[in-house]
Amino acid sequence: MDRYTISDLEKLTGIMAGTIRIWERRYRIIRPHRTDTNRRWYDSDDLKRILNISILYRKGIKISKIATFSGPELEEKVLLLTRESSDTETQIDSLIVAMSDLDEERINDILMRSVINRGFEATFTTVVFPFLRRVGIMWHAGSVDIGAEHFVSNIFRKRLIAAIDTLSPPERPDRKKFIMFLPESELHEMGLLFFTYMIRKEGHSVLYLGQSTPFNGLKDIVERWHPDFLVTGALTNLPFARPEDYLKHISSAFMDQTILAAGILAPHAGKMSLKNIVPFDSVNSLQKYL
Repeated sequence: MDRYTISDLEKLTGIMAGTIRIWERRYRIIRPHRTDTNRRWYDSDDLKRILNISILYRKGIKISKIATFSGPELEEKVLLLTRESSDTETQIDSLIVAMSDLDEERINDILMRSVINRGFEATFTTVVFPFLRRVGIMWHAGSVDIGAEHFVSNIFRKRLIAAIDTLSPPERPDRKKFIMFLPESELHEMGLLFFTYMIRKEGHSVLYLGQSTPFNGLKDIVERWHPDFLVTGALTNLPFARPEDYLKHISSAFMDQTILAAGILAPHAGKMSLKNIVPFDSVNSLQKYL
């Protein structure tokens, strides 16, 4: 898509619509297109320009100065600035621009610098996941295509898998056994991979079943492997009409295991009195089981 309202720009950049209008009138930073009824609309180049402007403006450069930069000058100054910046909002905005340009090298550079400054776990909790939430907003607004979303998500996915592969085999004598799975039809595994990394890093045993796990297959694995915990979650799809029904189903099927439920399952699990299901929504709430 390359048609956005001023409200879309506000959601995607964090700059108030009124501020954008003032910048348009006073500094001509962008020139909105107009519908037949004289309503503003903006294209992908406008969105990228506003994102770049927001990065420089947040770093204290006056808008009157920014307005004098040509397109290439603006991009060059942003690139230089973001190479030196460890500010999370700047890095998130930079990731959005790099995603729009399908620039894998720049995405990897941003990730590498964040890992050096923050560490691997903090990079995902403070940069990657907030970025993905922003991308989710963009997707619902129709302002990012599914190809770009898959492109950037796969980069993060590869980083997580590589990090998991570097971990030593579990050796702690009190280690627990965790099965990681997503319900049938649920394909968003980024959170599950991250929690797998955290659990493996703490020295526990993990069996990763991943996306869209058939219930009968899950039941068979549980009976054969005898895990202590099941870890699951969902963002979009469930094999039941209501999350409560799905939670009751897995609770009764796996009475001998503690089931940790994340995503859209977590708030429903928190309201239900199912003894073996525990909601969690962050690394901190997972830590007490590790």
